[in-house]
Amino acid sequence: MTTTSIKADRDRHLAIWLLVICALIFAMVVLGGVTRLTRSGLSMVEWAPIMGVVPPIGDEAWQQTFDKYKQFPEYQKINQGMSVDEFKSIFWFEYSHRLLGRIIGLAFLVPFLYFLMRGYVRRPLIPKLAIMFVLGGLQGLLGWYMVKSGLVDKPHVSQYRLTAHLLAALSIYGYMLWVALGLLPDREPLPNSSNNRKLFSNSILVTALIVLMIVSGGFVAGTKAGLVFNTYPLMAGQWLPPGSMALSPWYINLFENLATIQFNHRMLALVLFVTIPLLWISARRQMLTRQLRLGLNALLVMLFIQFGLGIATLLMAVPVSLGATHQAGALVLFSFALFVVQRLHNRS
Repeated sequence: MTTTSIKADRDRHLAIWLLVICALIFAMVVLGGVTRLTRSGLSMVEWAPIMGVVPPIGDEAWQQTFDKYKQFPEYQKINQGMSVDEFKSIFWFEYSHRLLGRIIGLAFLVPFLYFLMRGYVRRPLIPKLAIMFVLGGLQGLLGWYMVKSGLVDKPHVSQYRLTAHLLAALSIYGYMLWVALGLLPDREPLPNSSNNRKLFSNSILVTALIVLMIVSGGFVAGTKAGLVFNTYPLMAGQWLPPGSMALSPWYINLFENLATIQFNHRMLALVLFVTIPLLWISARRQMLTRQLRLGLNALLVMLFIQFGLGIATLLMAVPVSLGATHQAGALVLFSFALFVVQRLHNRS
């Protein structure tokens, strides 16, 4: 086996490992959405990174955990009178979310040390992998910082902290996916042309718009703006929702006014509904690799699926299954867009 083939084989192993971690992060984001939709996120009122791995065992332990929960606003203002069994039903969602985070940490660290000792990790890759691990740890801290915002006076987490937590997860996922794809290069040659450079720029724009849409979705989730104006395409019978600029100063409406937050999310979806087909049409006229064509086709198809999911979620007032599927769809759309950008990177 030649040196080049050995390097390619090792890179493939590293890429598969990173893609598995990406899949776990994907599951983590979706499970986080389910936890939020089932109002389970404030059921664990303590952050114990080590001891928190062990759930309550036995009736006495469950009662003690439940008694701690009773001391906080969510029980006192929303769930007063809840039984221990009802508490368990929300506890397990949040516990599973936190446990999966710990599993991801181990699934990253142990293989990383193994690959490092076996010499699979080339020197330029070491700081990138170290950054991923540090960001993962900081994400755990950010998650607890988010939960704490709902344990003070109001039994709701801050939409700012929730969106920051979501954006951090997206950043870690995107960075890891980018590195993994770089370890699995497209070996089909791509012509170096001004058209491909323009396509690369446009694909970056589309990806940025998808990220912006996901951020706006974080504010929709954090303020529960999806539970108002459950009609489409009009909002309360109007194109512009009533009261959309009711707060002062004006920019607060972007983050705290439910009408404005939902309207912005709708508009960003419409912008993507135009820009992604335009990107696909412009790409069809160029000489592209098979991987790029598949990526662009997948991006276009996923756009239509996600747009439909968004409308259905809105019309049905955000049921748990549809809300979680819509969140997963946004991450899939982002993945396809990032794939296209990566395959055009340094080849345009």
